[in-house]
Amino acid sequence: MSLNLMKSLRNAVVAGVLLSAGLANAALLQFNLTGDYTASWQLNSTGAPDAGTNGVGFVVYDVLGQFPGSAIDVADLYFYNADEGGGLIIDDYYGETTLLVTDGSQLYTGLEEDVVSFILGTFTLTDFDGPGTYTLTVTDLDAGPGPGTDPGEVPEPATAAMMFGGLGLMYALRKRRNRH
Repeated sequence: MSLNLMKSLRNAVVAGVLLSAGLANAALLQFNLTGDYTASWQLNSTGAPDAGTNGVGFVVYDVLGQFPGSAIDVADLYFYNADEGGGLIIDDYYGETTLLVTDGSQLYTGLEEDVVSFILGTFTLTDFDGPGTYTLTVTDLDAGPGPGTDPGEVPEPATAAMMFGGLGLMYALRKRRNRH
């Protein structure tokens, strides 16, 4: 194998490992809303919103979840900046109805027109136009095992890709050294 081909192969393996490591950073989050209205859904911890205005908020369209009162358990989720009262709106586009409008904490960090990161924790929300109260809990489904949990979990695909990429690189380097 020529030296240039070997360098190209090594660079491709390193780039693949780094790319898969970047993909592993986005966690899957569980959102559970309880109180006078209940709902649940999942979103990635970071991502580009479908639409947004910096300093105001952003929207994620067509989120699959459990949204009582919706036509098909799919909703558009609007998240608002603290300067706009925080909180969120759950809108059923297909059923042409708004299911919930709340005020409360800002539930994310980052620029609304760019990439946002959701904040983990438990948040108290209030009805925008009434006496309703709600609790939104945001948890990381990809969090590592805590004390007393089963250590036999299967690694996520990006972690496995990094491991196999590293093993492949080590094999190629060893094979190259053995030839010289």
